[in-house]
Amino acid sequence: MARVYPFKGYCYNEEKVGDLNKIVTQPYDKIDQNKQDYYYQESDYNIVRLILAREEGEQDRYQTAASYLNKWVKEDALVQDKEPGFYAYWQEYKVEGKKYTRKGFVGLGKLEGEEGVKAHENTLEGPKADRLNLIRATEANFGHIFMLYSDPKKTILELLDKGVAERSPAIKVNDEDGNTHLLWKITDQVIIKNIQEAMMDKTLYIADGHHRYQTAVNYRNECYAKGWQSTDNEGFNHRLMTFINIDDPGLNILATHRMLYGLSNFKIEDFIEKARKDFIIQEYDHKDDLFAVLDDNEEHIFGFKARKDQRYYSLRLEDNTIMERFLAERSAYWKNLDVVILHKVILEQYLGIDEQALAAKSNIDYVRYRETALNKLAEGNYQAAFILNPTKVAEVKNIADENERMPQKSTDFYPKLLTGLVINRLNIKKD
Repeated sequence: MARVYPFKGYCYNEEKVGDLNKIVTQPYDKIDQNKQDYYYQESDYNIVRLILAREEGEQDRYQTAASYLNKWVKEDALVQDKEPGFYAYWQEYKVEGKKYTRKGFVGLGKLEGEEGVKAHENTLEGPKADRLNLIRATEANFGHIFMLYSDPKKTILELLDKGVAERSPAIKVNDEDGNTHLLWKITDQVIIKNIQEAMMDKTLYIADGHHRYQTAVNYRNECYAKGWQSTDNEGFNHRLMTFINIDDPGLNILATHRMLYGLSNFKIEDFIEKARKDFIIQEYDHKDDLFAVLDDNEEHIFGFKARKDQRYYSLRLEDNTIMERFLAERSAYWKNLDVVILHKVILEQYLGIDEQALAAKSNIDYVRYRETALNKLAEGNYQAAFILNPTKVAEVKNIADENERMPQKSTDFYPKLLTGLVINRLNIKKD
């Protein structure tokens, strides 16, 4: 059961802060040191000063974030909407030259247990502690949790389309990749009620934001333990989320390719000889020929290119029962994931790169886009590149339904949800 609620969000006052393109950012976990520097330079009001603040004076970075938030609200740089509503959120983007529009809505979702919200990734204690310190200091939700639900009849999309018909978006910005993000406020009470009712029988699946979701649950439990009360829709028992239909034709998952480096005594001849025991291997003179084969074969086929070899290779698994050798206790869904086959057979069995090495990133880097992977291989110190096909949305759902977890870097939902379009400040009664 998915219980969703309209809310009175805080949005940037463009007259005060200027160009919103210089305000919004990628999600916090996609921001490295260079991006943080860039966002800091873009604007004094950039949302990075809330989600990844720096220490200032005697304040730690969480206190700094809280100071900025309070200051911006006080000076009307951030203004709360007067009426509760949902926010229709469209993303217009391209993948390999093809145009897509992904449609969803921003609202508050009730924090549920595993029976109502399904996860497909493991979480780490460090990021959860970091986000918990931020929410303690600011009592606000900044980044969105990317939630999936299934609605084959597209009932909710039709309601959203009705809500934005013949209206210009309240916010229109572009991200660094040239994708366009549009936001409309929907306050029509009939549409809001119909969306809520249509969502009631849905199961939610976390696409992105596993750490933020678990942090919200931890914070909720902490607040209840203190005797605090969650008031109105904006209370601590709800969390800022963006809801996307699994059946939306605009939903895409990109592949994340693996780059091999730092492996002693790596020899392509030895690797190919080992791989021939379990894979059908074909050679190609041109990358386009390899890409065509990958595109035509959806399951259990990988591209491979070594830096010191001019040829390209495809590796197609010959017998799926190989996974029973060491993964008998896992579900059939998990054993049939391409990333599992790559990690458990190719990397671990042939190259000695186990789970600990993957977690430490001691021999593997991760790259979006296969052209980028091959270019990095030609220009850098990488030894080889493994090219994957994308994980399917149905596979994410199946793994979550089995209460299993995918290997790291299995999914790349693209584009990411921007941070800074709308935020939620929590209403908490502490007396």
